[in-house]
Amino acid sequence: MSDANPIDKVPARSVVIPAECAGSRLDQVLSDQFPEYSRSRLQQWIKLGLVELDGAPCKAKQRIHGGERINLRPLPQEEVDDEAQAIDLDILYEDEQLLVINKPPGLVMHPAAGNPDGTLLNGLLNHHRPLQQIPRAGIVHRLDKETSGLLVVAKTLQAQHALVEQLQARRVKREYLAIVQGQMIAGGTVDAPIGRHPVNRLRMAVNEAGKQAITHYRIEQRFPAHTLLRVRLETGRTHQIRVHMHHIRHPLLGDPLYGGRLKLPPDIGDGLRSALQNFRRQALHAARLELLHPESGELVSWEAPLPLDMRRLIDLLAGDAKA
Repeated sequence: MSDANPIDKVPARSVVIPAECAGSRLDQVLSDQFPEYSRSRLQQWIKLGLVELDGAPCKAKQRIHGGERINLRPLPQEEVDDEAQAIDLDILYEDEQLLVINKPPGLVMHPAAGNPDGTLLNGLLNHHRPLQQIPRAGIVHRLDKETSGLLVVAKTLQAQHALVEQLQARRVKREYLAIVQGQMIAGGTVDAPIGRHPVNRLRMAVNEAGKQAITHYRIEQRFPAHTLLRVRLETGRTHQIRVHMHHIRHPLLGDPLYGGRLKLPPDIGDGLRSALQNFRRQALHAARLELLHPESGELVSWEAPLPLDMRRLIDLLAGDAKA
């Protein structure tokens, strides 16, 4: 029988910590750099000695300077123990490596406090049971509960690692359609760091101590008091589009966290007035996704049509503009 420690056979993953992470705790940085693993799992691996910082043992709470090299040896194990549930999934594409899903508004990504089941993750486990062996059931990026549109899910560990690396290297292109309040004159770019709001912990905010966040936008259609934008993310911070649009004083229509009080334009029709008053989610849809296929290396892309609620609202806004 071999005396070799099975941990020594686990292949290491290595990453250099960006300078912008200076001052953060190691476990926070690990969670950002390896988002496919939960923070509790990463903290456990630190205790087991499976994480090294510049070749030395480390602790979860120690502060990062930026530029250090992390070596992580993830332990193979059953990663997901949530229940598989029959949930309708709008699958636009599937092969041996990937799933591409058009998520409807209202579907939560994964179980958490307040949403113990009935999530996308539960539906993924029902659709493809081997995802139980993949961290977070293959989910590598997320959409807010009330945001609709395209998501890619990895079906193998190799695909997951490749997709996470592409996201970190900003090679995944994500475009959104958004209806914002106010009539905008021209497109542009918001380059403003995002961090946790200093008072309301449910919100994010533009914060000089936050992480770099870059959002590009261009005008698709103007209405008397609203604008339809096509938005492209260069980075992927929590609530990024919602925070940046709020920052430039054109918050997303219907946004419960960042939208503020609904402002109804004067002299609008009853149909549009009712539609605006009853649109209770952020008007945001992930419309296009482009990436390198993790197996073939081929550039692939998908598009998802606007959901019915946004299409109806745009039709009403356009009709009111002609009235």
